[in-house]
Amino acid sequence: MSLNHIVLAQTDDVAIALADLPTGTSVAGVILLEHIPRAHKIALRAITRGELVLRYGQIIGQATADIPAGAHVHVQNLGMAMHSATKVGSSTVPEVQRKSDLRTFMGYKRADGRVGTRNYLGVLTSVNCSGSVARFIAEEAEKTDWFKALTNIDGIVPISHGSGCGMSGDDEGYRTLFRTLRGYARHPNFGGILLVGLGCEVMQIPGLVGKGRMRPDNNFRHLTIQESGGTRVTVERGVEALREMAQIADAYIREPVPVSELVIGMQCGGSDGYSGITANPALGVASDILVSYGGTTILSETSEIYGAEHLLTRRAVSPAVAEKLLDRIRWWEDYAARNGGEMNNNPSPGNKKGGLTTILEKSLGAVAKGGSAPLEDVYLYGEAIDKKGFVFMDSPGYDPCSVTGQVASGANLIVFTTGRGSVSGYKPVPCIKVATNSQMYERLKEDMDVNTGDILAGVPLAHKGQEIFDAFVRVASGGTTKSEALGFGGVEFVPWQIGAVM
Repeated sequence: MSLNHIVLAQTDDVAIALADLPTGTSVAGVILLEHIPRAHKIALRAITRGELVLRYGQIIGQATADIPAGAHVHVQNLGMAMHSATKVGSSTVPEVQRKSDLRTFMGYKRADGRVGTRNYLGVLTSVNCSGSVARFIAEEAEKTDWFKALTNIDGIVPISHGSGCGMSGDDEGYRTLFRTLRGYARHPNFGGILLVGLGCEVMQIPGLVGKGRMRPDNNFRHLTIQESGGTRVTVERGVEALREMAQIADAYIREPVPVSELVIGMQCGGSDGYSGITANPALGVASDILVSYGGTTILSETSEIYGAEHLLTRRAVSPAVAEKLLDRIRWWEDYAARNGGEMNNNPSPGNKKGGLTTILEKSLGAVAKGGSAPLEDVYLYGEAIDKKGFVFMDSPGYDPCSVTGQVASGANLIVFTTGRGSVSGYKPVPCIKVATNSQMYERLKEDMDVNTGDILAGVPLAHKGQEIFDAFVRVASGGTTKSEALGFGGVEFVPWQIGAVM
């Protein structure tokens, strides 16, 4: 590393600027031919049109024009390479060195054996049509004396969404929403759930509830507006149901539990050219630490590992697990094509302003969140995670949608890295925000929990990874995140809508 740039691998064709660099600056033996913005790429050699370009020692794209040494490498001269060109490397399943000490956090033990990091009551909706009533119920309940007297409830969370009707009753979209709603209803961060429907929707409450108990603790109630007799009566009945459930949920108290009960959903959003250098690999270190303690970490955003999936399949515990991930990649290629999109529609304008050029480059930085542990399994969106270790859950790259799926799958803590800035939250699950660069951290300090920009100044990656892991334990034990303190989390429930809206 130098003071003005970094080269990430010996085979790389580009360096990354660590500051805004003016024309004429010397970088790694070449003179800059133009101004290079911070976090953007510099050509270290003359690159001929059509040549593949390497960063991280991996292919990030193909030159669309001749690029002289010292030039700015970005959208004007770098494009998407053939996806098949990125398939390099051999398969090796790494070994996990298990920790011998017992690390604990203060959590809520639930009847099904899982552990919550928060203790909310939830008002879950089967359909958009009951969303306002769910909010009315939560607002009325929070005004009551009985609610104000509770000591162990974090709050009441109304969960509304834009679907549940105008859809097929038996297709991929229906099954995806079904998994999502049931996952939230059973989530360990809820001490009780009230399910509210309209009554005539496609996503029928009897189908959601099923023949068995929705929650092992049986702290679950459901009602419909049409059968109850309208808005006012439904609100009254809903408030009374919450009062009954609160008596049970308020009896839960935090107690020491092993960190192996943590299930971390790992996200990145508003990424920049430093994401794959600082925050994402630091989170990867924290992921490896948690896995070594027997915990679980979830990587997602399938459209944002595109072109880097070989870095995950080579770590799969079996060929069958690797093939499950490749099946999802093929599904996504078809999904994008049939909806008039392309996989390189990502990166976003903000990503490009931050120095990222192609989805291949963005993906290589994104997979760094997954550390180096074996890939234990691959899950559908919202599918219950039933294995420990590092896993993958299929999802879009759209952050609130992806996090919604991770929460439905059982994540009891979210960690979100960002280079451009993010201000979202995800009730009932706390979200730790990790900044990739010190400039953004200082600008959005009230929203960021951890700064990894000091890695660029020489702070060891291992130290930042340990800092993030320690934040896992602190927040899981009840420590307040910046997004929680600001009140975020009320509008970020965004289930993945697949299929025709009718």
